[in-house]
Amino acid sequence: MKPILICQFYATEGPGFVREYLDQHGYLFHLLRLDQGEQPPATLDNYGGIIMMGGPMSVNDDLPWISPMLNLIDIAHRQHLPLLGHCLGGQLIAKALGASVIANPVKEIGWGLVTPSNHKLAKAYFGDQPFNAFHWHGETFNLPDGAFHLLSSQFCHNQAFAIGNTLALQCHIEMTADMVIQWCVEDADYHAQGLAHSPAVQTLSDMHHELDSKIKQLQQKAGTIYQQWLKQGKNTID
Repeated sequence: MKPILICQFYATEGPGFVREYLDQHGYLFHLLRLDQGEQPPATLDNYGGIIMMGGPMSVNDDLPWISPMLNLIDIAHRQHLPLLGHCLGGQLIAKALGASVIANPVKEIGWGLVTPSNHKLAKAYFGDQPFNAFHWHGETFNLPDGAFHLLSSQFCHNQAFAIGNTLALQCHIEMTADMVIQWCVEDADYHAQGLAHSPAVQTLSDMHHELDSKIKQLQQKAGTIYQQWLKQGKNTID
């Protein structure tokens, strides 16, 4: 079994539940801390897939690690390695595969329903019913050529796409209760700005209301999504 490379871009946006899921199901992984100055590998010969986390930066920013990451995603895609991106990670995938990342019409912060499309891959990953996901973004991706649109929300049409062994998410399914609480503290200014101008931003009390129950439901859904993604990449990971 080859390990999965998990890329973390920001201190408070770690792998969360996806790390718990991999541990629970016996998958190997290596956590690459780009937020601590670690560098992407030159090749992916030692890895079976890549999981990318979120972050408050933009893929359009002039940051030293963005170009190497885009190149690494391109290599993985050409080698048919499974790729999974959460929020910023999904935007990196979109940009690496030739699509633009632009401002969403409004900031989307907090809990909100996402609805699967009618595509068969959407049903395989997400089922056929809307579910409550967590959101914390002001930008969104367009879809690369050949990608299938899988998920949308009221305030952001492109919430997920798939292409080959790749799944890119705009929403966050990796959340833990501690992560929600920490983001509300660490990114309080961003939240306050959004709350003043966007109908898609929840109050802190709404985000924290019945938090444990919401996290439990989200992690149940996330488990089925991660299971399907790992199934898609079975040939390279196992």
